[in-house]
Amino acid sequence: MMRTTAVKNATRKVLVGWAKESRRYLSSPANCKHNHRSQSQILLSPPLVSLDLPEIWGSDSSHFDPHQPPSSITRSKVIDGKSIAEEIRSRVAVDVKRMKESIGKVPGLAVILIGRRRDSLTYVRNKIKACEEAGIKSALAELPDCCAEEDVMTALLKFNEDPSIHGILVQLPLPEHLDEEKILNVVSLEKDVDGFHPLNMGNLSMRGREPLFVPCTPKGCLELLIRSGVEIVGKKAVVIGRSNIVGLPISLLLQRHHATVTIVHACTRNPERITCEADIVVTAAGVPNLIRSSWLKPGAVVIDVGTCPIEDPSAEYGYRLVGDVCFEEALRIASAVTPVPGGVGPMTIAMLLCNTLDSAKRLYGFT
Repeated sequence: MMRTTAVKNATRKVLVGWAKESRRYLSSPANCKHNHRSQSQILLSPPLVSLDLPEIWGSDSSHFDPHQPPSSITRSKVIDGKSIAEEIRSRVAVDVKRMKESIGKVPGLAVILIGRRRDSLTYVRNKIKACEEAGIKSALAELPDCCAEEDVMTALLKFNEDPSIHGILVQLPLPEHLDEEKILNVVSLEKDVDGFHPLNMGNLSMRGREPLFVPCTPKGCLELLIRSGVEIVGKKAVVIGRSNIVGLPISLLLQRHHATVTIVHACTRNPERITCEADIVVTAAGVPNLIRSSWLKPGAVVIDVGTCPIEDPSAEYGYRLVGDVCFEEALRIASAVTPVPGGVGPMTIAMLLCNTLDSAKRLYGFT
């Protein structure tokens, strides 16, 4: 018993110390001027292996009291993903400039776009623009909706072999006649900045392992939690949706950060009852206004990944974007919530730039 308590206390001291150091870093004027000692100056999330701790169970766990009254909420904080992403992108740009001046190289990102889906065109345009603003080289291969798999493979192999390209992403979703798994498996592991390669996903799931890349949207969600001062260790987290792009990897990330994670999906019974016990809710269901106030525990932190277009004749394009969460209701219940748009979306692009920069740094041994 004494040894178990000592280990738990030591564990908490390490994690609390790391959190304090992260906050100290953000508030330091010297670091705001972009001193370049390590990647922590761009992201606050640490290497995953640095979080791995002994799995020691004790018998002194606190008893759950279902009748415990909720803490009072004074006001809800809107997590401004747009401003956080802009800060990260500016720091990436500083590092890219430093790399160019030091070794005459810049990171390169290649995008493969198949078809003319309006949402995909918008996403790709935003990614290319973000690369240009950060000084990252970009290359775009556009293929028609009816292209053959061989055409996609040819474009991928070309980028795999191009030494000036350090990151490759295939814009999803693909046309139905193309085999997504087969195509994504062709992307070089060392250039898989989307983090979808089975080896990257596998290393994300295993203690003691470090993926080369963490998928961009989940990575952005975690960065928002950390930068907002949200305590993750020991908290109950519910992830709504189990896609390979968001649901699965964010659940693995939260586990690596020592949250107790439950995944809710379309086949889950009583999802509202499960979700309303969560301290942290990350939702990526893609269903407009699915999460109402009755789904949320008072004081919960809500990260809304859902991006759903709904008709709105008064909007510029005849539609507007909403999330999975009824934002106005969440503001009355949650302690912090991300808006849609302006929450997770900008962070996804910022994390893509970070992954591309990391890939180039790794190749050139640049620090």
